[in-house]
Amino acid sequence: MKKGAGLWVLWVGLTALVAARSPLPGAPEVSPPDTTQATPRIVEGRASYYGWERAGWMTASGERFDPEAFTAAHPTLPFGAYVRITNLRNGRSVVVRVNDRGPHVPGRVIDVSYAAARALGMIRSGTAPVRIEWLPEAVQD
Repeated sequence: MKKGAGLWVLWVGLTALVAARSPLPGAPEVSPPDTTQATPRIVEGRASYYGWERAGWMTASGERFDPEAFTAAHPTLPFGAYVRITNLRNGRSVVVRVNDRGPHVPGRVIDVSYAAARALGMIRSGTAPVRIEWLPEAVQD
């Protein structure tokens, strides 16, 4: 063996050992929403909805979106939380379960499923002023 070849073999072996023990880079972990701050029980703002164009898409909670289920996307409430949403234009209310994150449009406080939007009477307008009441005492998933 030539002089220096032993060092080269040692260097290659150590490099392989370090590479084998190092974790592979992966997707960054998504942290859950910050629930250390108190989420208000009642909030008013503008709601929107998403419907059949997203049927079957994966929600942030890991379940598939069903436009006919009474579900919603909220930025901070825990998955499985129930909220009562009241359309302030017509007084209609519906209870939905949070299973996604959103809305992703400035000025909106919640996105609801097509079924919830239909029950709230907001299909034609697309958005509505709403009151959201968190129901922490409701049975959670």
